[in-house]
Amino acid sequence: MSLDKVVGGPAEAVAGIRSGSSVAVGGFGLAGIPWFLIEALLDQGADDLTIVSNNCGVDGAGLGLLLEHRRISRVIASYVGENKEFARQYLAGELTVELTPQGTLAERLRAGGSGIGAFYTPTGVGTLVSEGGLPWRHHPDGTVALSSPPKEVRTFHGKQMVLEESIVTDAALIRAAVADRAGNCVFHAAARNFNPAAAMAGRFTVVEAERVVEAGEIHPDQVHLPGVFVQSVVALTPEQAARKDIEKRTTRARREAN
Repeated sequence: MSLDKVVGGPAEAVAGIRSGSSVAVGGFGLAGIPWFLIEALLDQGADDLTIVSNNCGVDGAGLGLLLEHRRISRVIASYVGENKEFARQYLAGELTVELTPQGTLAERLRAGGSGIGAFYTPTGVGTLVSEGGLPWRHHPDGTVALSSPPKEVRTFHGKQMVLEESIVTDAALIRAAVADRAGNCVFHAAARNFNPAAAMAGRFTVVEAERVVEAGEIHPDQVHLPGVFVQSVVALTPEQAARKDIEKRTTRARREAN
C-alpha cells in the first residue's frame, strides 16, 4: 500500500461522495475552509447532504454555495452566523438544523475520530440542550415540525452533566497550510480551528494543502494532524493557496507618527 496520498485535483478527491452522505467540513466562518473542495463538491452534484461544521459559510461563499443550490438537507453547527439564506431556509422549513454548543461540537467530532461513542459534559445542563425542545425543523408556517429530544443527565463529582453522542461522518473536507504526501498536516494560526477535529471524524478525509512536501520533511513535533486520519491530499497551486477571503474587513485610519 502506497503512502503517497496525493491525488490529481479537487474533482478527483470528492468524486466518491454520494448523495445522502454526511460530510464534516473544517473552518470557522471563512477562515481555514477548504474552498476548492467545496466548489468541487458543488460541481460534482451530490445532494441531500448532512453537513457538520462550525457554521455554514456566508451568502455566496464557502458552504453557502451548497446551501444556495439546495444540496444540503441537514446541518449540525454551532451558529447560523450572517448567512441570510441559511436563516431563511431554516425558518421556512426547508432545512433541518441541529444547533450545538461550539465546544461540544468540537468534542463530538474529536470523540468520533477517537472511537469514543459518547461523553458527558456540563455544557447545556438545565437548558433546552439537555431538556429537549430545540427546534430542528419548522413547518412552512413557522411552527415547529421537529424538536430535539431530551438527553440523559447524570452527576459526576457533584456536578450535573449531559450525555452527548460523538459524530462520525462519511467524509471530511479540510484545509491545511502544509501537508506531506503521507497526509500529515500542519495548520496556520486561526485556520487550525475545526480542521483537525473534522478530519478525525471523517471515514474518508480529504485535505487541500497550500503546500505539499515529501514525507519526512515535517518534523514529528510539528504535526498537528497525523496522516492516519487522511486518505487523500490535493496540492493547491500558488494562486489557489493565496485565496483567503474573510467575512468583513474592518480598518481604521493609521495614526501619524509623532
